[in-house]
Amino acid sequence: MQIETADLSLIGHREENQDRVAVAAADQAVLLVVIDGMGGHAEGARAAETALATLLEAFWQTPHPIFDPLGFLHLSVGRAHEEVVKLGAGLGVEARPRATCAVCLVQDAAAYWAHVGDSRIYQLRQSQILERTRDHSHVEVLVREGLITEAEVHGHPMRNYVECCLGGDSALPEMTISTRRRLKAGDVLLLCTDGLWANLEDQADRNFKRPSGPRLPTTFARNQPYVASKLRGRVACLGYSGRRCASAQGPRPLTDRRP
Repeated sequence: MQIETADLSLIGHREENQDRVAVAAADQAVLLVVIDGMGGHAEGARAAETALATLLEAFWQTPHPIFDPLGFLHLSVGRAHEEVVKLGAGLGVEARPRATCAVCLVQDAAAYWAHVGDSRIYQLRQSQILERTRDHSHVEVLVREGLITEAEVHGHPMRNYVECCLGGDSALPEMTISTRRRLKAGDVLLLCTDGLWANLEDQADRNFKRPSGPRLPTTFARNQPYVASKLRGRVACLGYSGRRCASAQGPRPLTDRRP
């Protein structure tokens, strides 16, 4: 199955962009990663860099296609957590580096994903949301318990509070790992930090609708003015297309592609 990938990360009005994004593309598997260093804690960027490097190393050290995708995700995310925890050794609780993450493995015309915190994964089909991850956040707990509605999430005063993350405490954080998600031609997988989804309604995926002709990187480039104005530049996202077509690669400076 041929794929297209694209990514976008804008610093916006912040002094430092603590989001990290990467695509690791091998012949028989692709790993998509988004990490969001938590700006409310010290060295969020360092946490994001460490987690990203750990996940990419795990991918390249594992034979492809990966025999046990779900086991790979569980072990790799757990290892990334351990490495971020090490950064905070000897520091007070509030000073320890932390990050959220979303990771997606694509192989054999299927996707497997895992996430910790409020970084998200969307599966889009025909410009509609087919699946999306549920955040490990306080407001998500309130929604599940019926205390607030989905419509109340965006304006809730505790919207930015996550229930778990990479780093901080040594205990393995709660992580959600998907079952096998079969891909169809034209599907798009979008991984993003809260810099994207927090400023959009779930139906706003239509703003990323891609005609059948343009390559995925071209579509991202065309939407960048919209993204920059709507989201004030606080974006890190990845796209994957399962469309059967000639492979197209756009300029992706953070892409990890090894021989």
